[in-house]
Amino acid sequence: QAQLEESGGGLVQAGGSLRISCAVSGRTPISVNIGWFRQAPGKEREFVACMYNGGTTSYADSVKGRFTISRDNARKTVYLQMNSLEPEDTAVYYCGAGLGGRSSSGYFSWGQGTQVTVSS
Repeated sequence: QAQLEESGGGLVQAGGSLRISCAVSGRTPISVNIGWFRQAPGKEREFVACMYNGGTTSYADSVKGRFTISRDNARKTVYLQMNSLEPEDTAVYYCGAGLGGRSSSGYFSWGQGTQVTVSS
């Protein structure tokens, strides 16, 4: 089973940038997708971005053009570069590993989350 650990969250002003990371360790299947999801207070967890095993990426409409997901296989780390941040991006960001794509139900491992707060 994969173990995931997010890092890099913090407080940033609107219009700023932040890069969060997801370090993957443990027994990880050869074919695994990595997804980023977020959950704001009082809201359900929502899809942000994912990278499929073959390298294809997918983004939520709300972040397309602002966020970029990337992967460093040597470091076993997946990144989410977030630019032009908006207060609406404030949430706890989680990374997941599994066979899922845009739906959280396909992921079998999750990190503990990292808080991203965007001030106006």
